[in-house]
Amino acid sequence: MTTTSRIEWTEQTWNPIVGCTKISAGCKHCYAEVMARRLQAMGTPGYENGFALRLIPERLQDPLKRKKPTVYFVNSMSDLFHEKVPDTYIDQVLAVIAATPQHSYQILTKRAARMARYFRGRRVPDNVWLGVSVENQRHGVRRIDHLRQVPARIRFLSVEPLLEDVGPLDLTDIHWVIVGGESGPKARPMKPEWAEAVRLQCETQSVAFFFKQWGGWGADGKRRAKAKNGRLLNGRTWDEMPVHHAL
Repeated sequence: MTTTSRIEWTEQTWNPIVGCTKISAGCKHCYAEVMARRLQAMGTPGYENGFALRLIPERLQDPLKRKKPTVYFVNSMSDLFHEKVPDTYIDQVLAVIAATPQHSYQILTKRAARMARYFRGRRVPDNVWLGVSVENQRHGVRRIDHLRQVPARIRFLSVEPLLEDVGPLDLTDIHWVIVGGESGPKARPMKPEWAEAVRLQCETQSVAFFFKQWGGWGADGKRRAKAKNGRLLNGRTWDEMPVHHAL
């Protein structure tokens, strides 16, 4: 099953896997877990066990049915490189991606070390964008070095939810950075100076920068009823997108 996405930087979501487990600070208020429980209550197929990890092979062929070039976010409701997902199943997901070169596929993981191990000896399809989550210094920043090891045409960072000043970032061989605050009733605040520090490093290192949202808190440090609180950083929107790079 693929669905039109409300995520600002993609078009469709494709979830041949659902469910996950928490491994770092960015997982604390996982939006996918909340959504899975809601879908379970609604009786939606695939979510009978809520947020428990589940492979859904009947969804593997979905992108093959779409001829129009589309940007897919792979596993918005899971993590392709979760330790309980067999390499053979990841192989099947990548085979579908390779068979549909008209599409682009964004794969985001918090399990960067496993991703790097998986791609040793395997080729990354040209239409794959590989990314890692960078929510803080302790858990997130170290993932960047693992990502850099993988020869993908586009490598990106999802600095969301941005939970602290992540400090100096080495953006060598990184092509795109997304920044956003946390949403939901228990959202943790994001300070403007944290987001601006990332933006300035992108500018200095010639990396495309995309500011997604403020989340549950506004730029003034106040909670808002509206979930996303706008997309302005320093009075403007930042919608830069990456360009494909030769390997």
